[in-house]
Amino acid sequence: MSHPDRLTELMRPGTLSLPALPPLSLYVHLPWCLRKCPYCDFNSHEWRAEAGGSASLPVETARAYLAALRADLEAALPLIWGRPVVSIFIGGGTPSLFAPEQIAELLSDIRARLPLEPGCEITLEANPGTFEKDRFRGFREAGVTRLSIGVQSFDDAKLKRLGRVHDGAQSLAAVAEAAEVFETFNIDLMYALPDQTLAELDQDLSQALAFSPPHLSVYHLTIEPNTRFAVEPPPVPDADLASDMLDLITERSGSQGLRRYEVSAYARDGHRCAHNLNYWQFGDYLGIGAGAHSKLSFPHRVLRQVRWREPAAYQREAMAGKAVSNEHEVKRSELPFEFMLNALRLKDGVGLQQYLERTGLPPSSIARAMAAGREKGLLLADPARVCATPRGFDFLSDLQELFLSA
Repeated sequence: MSHPDRLTELMRPGTLSLPALPPLSLYVHLPWCLRKCPYCDFNSHEWRAEAGGSASLPVETARAYLAALRADLEAALPLIWGRPVVSIFIGGGTPSLFAPEQIAELLSDIRARLPLEPGCEITLEANPGTFEKDRFRGFREAGVTRLSIGVQSFDDAKLKRLGRVHDGAQSLAAVAEAAEVFETFNIDLMYALPDQTLAELDQDLSQALAFSPPHLSVYHLTIEPNTRFAVEPPPVPDADLASDMLDLITERSGSQGLRRYEVSAYARDGHRCAHNLNYWQFGDYLGIGAGAHSKLSFPHRVLRQVRWREPAAYQREAMAGKAVSNEHEVKRSELPFEFMLNALRLKDGVGLQQYLERTGLPPSSIARAMAAGREKGLLLADPARVCATPRGFDFLSDLQELFLSA
């Protein structure tokens, strides 16, 4: 189907009625990493540097992939024509395997094709294992405004258990340079690591908080299917200890001015991640790159897309104008759950009006689920807001499931 015909198809009348389109973000997936971690189920593919070589991809590999991204973006433009972009997130894989001048080229390609909102947040994920002196400064000069550093732990033994390519000293050096170069940045930490004690987590937190980070993301290590840890599960803290660990994270972060605003995110005032907030508030996002997902709204429907997953296949198909491997319209009956799966992760929830605007559904579509949530003490009794109680936040899956058959 040609682009004009496809757009006509998407704009036809339907069962939904969205009064306005939500904010639009752009996600760019750069799929390579130095080593696949045993807990990772992301679409990442190992690329091994030569011993002693630079922690960058070969120029030809990067050039070919950037060309595929350009082709992918151009083919997608008719679906988002004229809509300004509020945030860009360059994720992976390990995007910092791309050299600063390649990231500059990518951002230049994007700016040439899309209108960016003034002050558009541009985040790049970086791994301390690809850290070289002044590399982060190069990313800042390329146009990146926010760095997200995949530290996971500062403990050498724990990093080894996690299969990370960096050590604690590299983590410290990477965060120190980020703090010097960027006005805002994020540290990624993991907890409930193999054999981790509360004291070891406390030490990790002390080292992270010593940098006064504007933003902290803290993830519970989970054993995902189709990972090496699923085949050989390590001994991890039990649920009670993991709960104590989360309490410690929230308490210590709060004492340093980092407020928990989402299940896994803590930030100082003015430093919440705009890109992730748009996801959680059921905004739109175009995803380009291998395996990237998109969620795009139209006046009468919501469309989801997935790109080809394997990098070689993605590049071949993108250059032929066919980067999307599959797509589907979200069913009207699935929208309440899809919205709440995101929005209820936010500590302050969202206004009911936002639900109406972003799903195109009436209040009656969730009335039964809202009543059940309040009756169980999982939702606040606020008629204008959808927000979990402290108990609902602790039992989030139970709360979200109420909206499966809303």
